[in-house]
Amino acid sequence: MKLTNTRVKNAKPKVKAYKLTDGEGMYLLVHPNGSKYWRLNYRFQAKQKTLALGVYPLISLAEAREARNEAKIH
Repeated sequence: MKLTNTRVKNAKPKVKAYKLTDGEGMYLLVHPNGSKYWRLNYRFQAKQKTLALGVYPLISLAEAREARNEAKIH
C-alpha cells in the first residue's frame, strides 16, 4: 500500500523508531523524538545498503519518490 500525504503528516512518534513503507524499497523512518527521515533500501554486490533521501517535511512525499526513481536509474 502506497503512502499518502495525510498518513505521512499524521505519523506520530512511538517508543521505538518505526517504518512506514511506500514500496520499491522506500520508507519513512519515524524516530521517537518525532523526526521523520526518507530512506531507500537497495542491494549492491549482494549487500544491503541504505540511501538517505532527506528529511520530512523539507522533502515531500512526491520529492522523495522522484529521488527514489533517480537513484534507481543511476
